[in-house]
Amino acid sequence: MKTHYREIMIYYNPDSSSDRKTVAHAQSVSRHIKTYAYKCTPSTGTSWHQIIQALGKHPKELLNKAHPYYQEHIRGREFDDESWINVIRYNPEILKAPIAVRGRRAIVCSTPTDIYKLMDGTPPSLL
Repeated sequence: MKTHYREIMIYYNPDSSSDRKTVAHAQSVSRHIKTYAYKCTPSTGTSWHQIIQALGKHPKELLNKAHPYYQEHIRGREFDDESWINVIRYNPEILKAPIAVRGRRAIVCSTPTDIYKLMDGTPPSLL
């Protein structure tokens, strides 16, 4: 999923204070922020496939292994890539951190300040 170099898209859990702080940090560095709450925004398998490809990670690496759903339904099981994407698509609340996308780059924001990693190489005047 490609976005404009000025635009940052953030997939986050609005119930998490850390995720809301990530959004706040993003809003402090750019006026062009689109936020997508996990529960309110339906996502497609194609969009998740593109995000995971931009991250360069295996879908399982994005999951919170301590989450009760993970423990009950996923722990100890292996899936093909498409099935992992479906796990995320239908259960985004088990993601361990918000995901930010800018241009062709995507990052997992483990801390709210990780959003600044997307800013590398862009003059502030262009944001």
